[in-house]
Amino acid sequence: MAKILILLLALCVVAPSICAAHFGSDHFMLQGRVYCDTCRCGYETKASKYLQGAVVRVECRNRANSELTYTKEGVCDSAGKYNILVESDRADDYCDAVLVKSSDPECSTPDAGRDRARVILTRNNGMNSDIRFANALGFLKRTPLARCTEILKQYQESEE
Repeated sequence: MAKILILLLALCVVAPSICAAHFGSDHFMLQGRVYCDTCRCGYETKASKYLQGAVVRVECRNRANSELTYTKEGVCDSAGKYNILVESDRADDYCDAVLVKSSDPECSTPDAGRDRARVILTRNNGMNSDIRFANALGFLKRTPLARCTEILKQYQESEE
């Protein structure tokens, strides 16, 4: 029993230090998803498609003068997810995840209002994790799917 307690204690001490050594004290991993709004309704539905190969950029601007201070791009994996390592604390900046390019020519128009997401990339806010999540970003399909009317009716029925 004592060996198990010592092992658990060691894991509790070692695991956080490994994570801290990996990311450093001022690095953040920004995670999010990019989807294709196949029904052109302005939000994700069960008909939405996640875009492998879509490009997203983190843009940080100085709060005082709006000057661009940091950018870095990332590419979505097969599930439409991106991970961008931000290499410094951005306490004096406001930062956004921004759509850059779609991987699908039929779904390449950025959805106004879903084309960027504000993210907090500082430790001066009480958040302990190195991982930050951005709201999903979306492109609009050129022509809505034929089954969209049926899908949207299901959403209206569930709201009542």
